[in-house]
Amino acid sequence: MKSLSRGFAFLKQSWQMALADRDLIKPSIYALLAGIVVTLIGIIPIAGVGFLMGENSKIGGAIIFVLSAALIFVQYTVSYIFSAMTIYLIYGYLSEGDGRMDKAWAIVRRDMLDIMSLAAASTVVNLIKNAIRGKGGSGGRNFLAGLIDTIWTEATYLVLPAMVIEDIGLKDGLRRATNIVKNNLLLVGVSTIGVSAITGVIGFLLGAVGVGLGFGVGFGIIQVVSGPIGLVSGIGVGILIAMPFILFATVVSSYTATAYHTCLYLWARDVERAQQGGQLTQVAAPAPLAAVLD
Repeated sequence: MKSLSRGFAFLKQSWQMALADRDLIKPSIYALLAGIVVTLIGIIPIAGVGFLMGENSKIGGAIIFVLSAALIFVQYTVSYIFSAMTIYLIYGYLSEGDGRMDKAWAIVRRDMLDIMSLAAASTVVNLIKNAIRGKGGSGGRNFLAGLIDTIWTEATYLVLPAMVIEDIGLKDGLRRATNIVKNNLLLVGVSTIGVSAITGVIGFLLGAVGVGLGFGVGFGIIQVVSGPIGLVSGIGVGILIAMPFILFATVVSSYTATAYHTCLYLWARDVERAQQGGQLTQVAAPAPLAAVLD
């Protein structure tokens, strides 16, 4: 319970930063909107190939595989671009008191090739995970695929801040993340703050409320307005009501997780530097984390 209360406390701390500097939350919103557009555009050629050639044909299946891999790569690239912006904005806010969008965009342009290399690596991991899981895979295969996904996702949460803040490439970023984990520099933060659980609960509650309201209103319209018009109107209105709740839950989860791991990385970096310099005193965590751990 203490872990969950600290997770909720960090949620409040991270959103106090966002309310103090509205730029911090903008990339998470941009990422959501851009991700939707990219996915809708990317699905069109995949669906077209499947319709014209059939996914069961070897050529059609190969084309669909390539197009799907390309779509996954673009989705990761878009996600990492805006996550990198959020990371640098939070870094700027904590170090200078102001997260500036112009600096964040400049960092993204500087690190574009590194971001794309991370997206390519994530695409490969995603394809391997899906291959292991297969169609209707066993419990063991599903567990292994889930484990790979979890480990790599957590790794990217550390690699991306290293790339953005330290201006290093993918290889060095992976080395930095490995050293941080190997030296247990994040053990306290990870084990005592239940951010993932809290964002999961909030996301579920917001989604449930949105779906519940959307279903209730949509079903009411269908009951009152008979025929196809009522059915279409009910479904449409229901989706319009539920969607903002689901989108807001996604933004809350994305921003909070990025803020949390950015603070953890900055803390681990400072602890590592202190250890290398022979400093024996405890290193203070960044303000949002320090407020939670006190």
